[in-house]
Amino acid sequence: MASASRSSPPDGGWGWVVVFGAFISIGFSYAFPKALTMYFKEIQRHFGVSYSQIAWVSSIMLAVMYAGGPVSSVLVNRYGSRPVVITGGLMCSISMVAASFSTTITHLYLCIGIIGGLGLSFNLQPSLTIIGKYFQVRRPIANGLAMAGSPVFLCTLAPLNQFLFECFGWRGSFSILGAMLLNCCVAGSLMRPLNDGGPRRPETNGAVAPKRCENGTQVQTKAKRSCLDSVSCFMDLSLFRHRGFIIYLIGNMLMCFSFFAPMIFLAPYAKHRGMDEYSAASLLSALALVDMFARPGTGLLANTACVRPRIQYLFSFAITYNGVCHLLCPLASGYWGLVVYAVCYGVVYGMVCALLFECLMDVVGPSRFSSAVGLVTIFECCPVLLGPPIAGALVDMFGDYSYMFYMCGAVMITAGLFLFVMNYYNYRRKDLTQHAQENGTELVERNAQDGRSQGMGSGTRGVSSETEDLPV
Repeated sequence: MASASRSSPPDGGWGWVVVFGAFISIGFSYAFPKALTMYFKEIQRHFGVSYSQIAWVSSIMLAVMYAGGPVSSVLVNRYGSRPVVITGGLMCSISMVAASFSTTITHLYLCIGIIGGLGLSFNLQPSLTIIGKYFQVRRPIANGLAMAGSPVFLCTLAPLNQFLFECFGWRGSFSILGAMLLNCCVAGSLMRPLNDGGPRRPETNGAVAPKRCENGTQVQTKAKRSCLDSVSCFMDLSLFRHRGFIIYLIGNMLMCFSFFAPMIFLAPYAKHRGMDEYSAASLLSALALVDMFARPGTGLLANTACVRPRIQYLFSFAITYNGVCHLLCPLASGYWGLVVYAVCYGVVYGMVCALLFECLMDVVGPSRFSSAVGLVTIFECCPVLLGPPIAGALVDMFGDYSYMFYMCGAVMITAGLFLFVMNYYNYRRKDLTQHAQENGTELVERNAQDGRSQGMGSGTRGVSSETEDLPV
């Protein structure tokens, strides 16, 4: 009983401090690649590159952030969340300071995209994992509050970046942003590990101990592990036999193809429509302001008794509604039309982000969540990497942003409908399986009761017959 109480999540206490730390690290992880778009126009002119080439900066950063998920999962399982997040904050800071000295667009790909993206990966995944260890009953609320860090930081960073750019240029701004990213190290220091009373990993970690035979020669006590077995020590590959996980993975890969492109190109699109820099930045701020309240609100909604058992349907609706907003964006005229789009986009974007990892934890459970996040992010890195550059290529090809929004909207609606249909099928299969198990249990109990009643009625005859049937 004591061990069970130690391993149960506290659902409060220091957990709320951990949520605040996750709020900071998740806020930088998701908001930073989008906030950098405020510098894209100037960097594009400085290096003489196209829309597609400049889009690779945020695209590589996001893709590496997702691709680094398995590496981050292994490090979290090995060392815990705190040192991994602190290391990620240092990497992000170094990447931005180094990027301020870039002389070509390739240098930005390397510094911001690869080094910075890997640092953000070390911030994101450990923060999500440790929330699942501290919370169970209030987990949707805790996830919603932590994920609200993204809109809060985006709402702050968008006008701040515009101010820094006017005062210091993009190079000086990058150095200042590098110093700001050191706050991720402070956030990581708040993530105190839970003492669950048991070791996180085996002592030997696959090491093979030698042993002498009678003739004095040494033999191995274990056969060499295969590569798959070695990977399975850190990543739960049995998830690929989990029907709900496969449905979630396919739907999210479709969604991620066009999830970030509208956000990345919103400010350049506003400038293309003749708006000034501050008006373009205010669109991101309006989006982030609505997103800020949508995430915890969605967490409260998802925690209700009527929604939580079927939370996957709410996730499917949010993705579909997201796609509808993108399809209607080209119809928006003038600044206030784009403000309406930004507000609607902020609502559904916040809903998707608040439910993104909560739905994954609902599918696989907290114990397998760390491995599930690592596997999901490695598969999502390809659509995340290709989505924004393809969207930028459409802008270069047609000279108009409308086709980019149409493509993103169509892909998002397809992903939402796929998840809705397949989750309905998955829920039906689970209900039928549970119903069959309940019927089987009732049948066994009924047969046992019938057997006992027949034994009571037959008296000694039943005993003698059972004795005769026993083997000699």
